[in-house]
Amino acid sequence: MSTLTDPPKPGFRLSQLIYDTRYRSITIQVVAFVLILLGLAWLVNNIVNNLAALGKDFDFGFLSQSAGYDINQRLIEYDNQMSHGRAAIVGILNTLLVAFLGCITATVIGVVAGVLRLSKNWVVSSLMAVYVEGFRNVPLLLWIILIFAIMTESMPHPRDFRGENATQSMLMGDNVAVTNRGIWIPRLAFTNSVSGQEAVAPVDGATPVASGGLDWLLVLGTLAISIFAIRQLGKRADRIQSATGERPTTWWQQLAILIVPVGLVSFFLGMTIVSPYLKGFNFAEGVHLRNSLIALWFALSLYTGAFIAEIVRGGILAISKGQTEAAYALGIQPGRTMKLVILPQAMRVIIPPLISQFLNLTKNSSLALAVGYMDVRATLGGITINQTGRELEGMLLLGAFYLVLSLLISAGMNYYNQSTQMKER
Repeated sequence: MSTLTDPPKPGFRLSQLIYDTRYRSITIQVVAFVLILLGLAWLVNNIVNNLAALGKDFDFGFLSQSAGYDINQRLIEYDNQMSHGRAAIVGILNTLLVAFLGCITATVIGVVAGVLRLSKNWVVSSLMAVYVEGFRNVPLLLWIILIFAIMTESMPHPRDFRGENATQSMLMGDNVAVTNRGIWIPRLAFTNSVSGQEAVAPVDGATPVASGGLDWLLVLGTLAISIFAIRQLGKRADRIQSATGERPTTWWQQLAILIVPVGLVSFFLGMTIVSPYLKGFNFAEGVHLRNSLIALWFALSLYTGAFIAEIVRGGILAISKGQTEAAYALGIQPGRTMKLVILPQAMRVIIPPLISQFLNLTKNSSLALAVGYMDVRATLGGITINQTGRELEGMLLLGAFYLVLSLLISAGMNYYNQSTQMKER
């Protein structure tokens, strides 16, 4: 009687790392990883040797040194005796400000222009086509300089608002002043500040006001909690609708949740409006939006909005016409059809390229230096490097900031994109 035995398994051979598909991909990855490490090691060694030859070391201690320069546009307290680190933070906040404003405004402009480009009205669609083709085919830097020149050369001088023979007047009930030095708008302040900041009187005899960070943190925190509560209320209404087929009326509850808590906190803090007024040769108080900020904000918004308009138009055209026809057959008006049927489906196509436009807008904000807007490129990547001679450290920090900011924007938009995707059952 004979017995059957399994054939002996062949031993491992080095040639399998290349010719065997089970190991080839791992081999390629290991080799690539080793080559990358060797390249980085060579680069670091080359940098260290070059710095040593120049008598330099790798040190971030310059961030604690006195900056010695002023920053015209700032969101937090700063003077030229503060450190380069503080100046970098001011520049970072300025970059975040223009990026946030630009993304919001560009999205609104792009969505409106994209929808209007599909209008059956020839005049409207043609005007939107001229806007899109005009802005996206001209370099962004030219638009920034053009808008800055218009604001500087065409707007009235502050002295034109002075006296009985004034040739110009403030807008919106003497609360907004548009001049060749920028735009002054009212600001919110508090008469019962809890931040410990000393209150000052903006005009002789007026009630002293302050605008501390803790006050704003309290207001914004209350607003965030209210928005969270509104979302929970909406989810509860969705569950009731899914269970019963009828959606409860919640708009008045949502409105109360949004207004009442914030209103009570604002009343407790004594929130008031401080309007700008002419003092000497310029306006005082209020919020001063410099021409550089306005030029950069408007140019980035209009330029990026032209690209977003084409993305929106393409996303809408990607939706089957049957969806529109079905909505019309149900008696839904064209405006509500676009809002409730077409755009929600088109968002799945729009979001991915929209992320790229937000990233481009954020990085294009570094062109602010052309009109004197002091963003992080002008502070940390410009004056600080020139004064300290720490170009390597400064550029590494600058690149790290843009990298982290871009990754955060991508992560946020990707999360939203996943929430809008169709869920399989």
